[in-house]
Amino acid sequence: MAKMHTRRKGKAGSKRPVRTEPPKWSNSNKEEIETLVAQLASQGKSGSEIGMTLRDRYGVPDAGLVTGKKIGAVMKEKNVAPKVPEDIHNLIINVLELKKHTDRNPKDVHNKRALNNMESKIRRLQKYYHREGVLPAEWSYSIQKAEMLISR
Repeated sequence: MAKMHTRRKGKAGSKRPVRTEPPKWSNSNKEEIETLVAQLASQGKSGSEIGMTLRDRYGVPDAGLVTGKKIGAVMKEKNVAPKVPEDIHNLIINVLELKKHTDRNPKDVHNKRALNNMESKIRRLQKYYHREGVLPAEWSYSIQKAEMLISR
């Protein structure tokens, strides 16, 4: 399938092996992993950072196999989930950096287009998350709100 804002096709990535249970060598203590997820989330780490930390530091290859839930679900259960989903948060950070760049370089039309593409991705994700009930109905994206949201 072609990418949305280019005419090229994406490259296939590597796939994780299909598993139904955690490997024997891994740390498979469900309660310990859930408390680690809550601790790391309270330190301000995102879900993907928590997954990498569990993998690299604690030897948990897939927290979902051990706990039976995704890391985001564990974070919601422990009331440490972020208010904005991680993918929108990362896109907003990239938009703010691109906005600074286009303010300094007003003739850089390629990056102006990239900024428009990123903002449209944010709006599409916003519509999806409104529909799924992840974001409240009154939440909307604007560049001014984004600066306040990220600066906190």
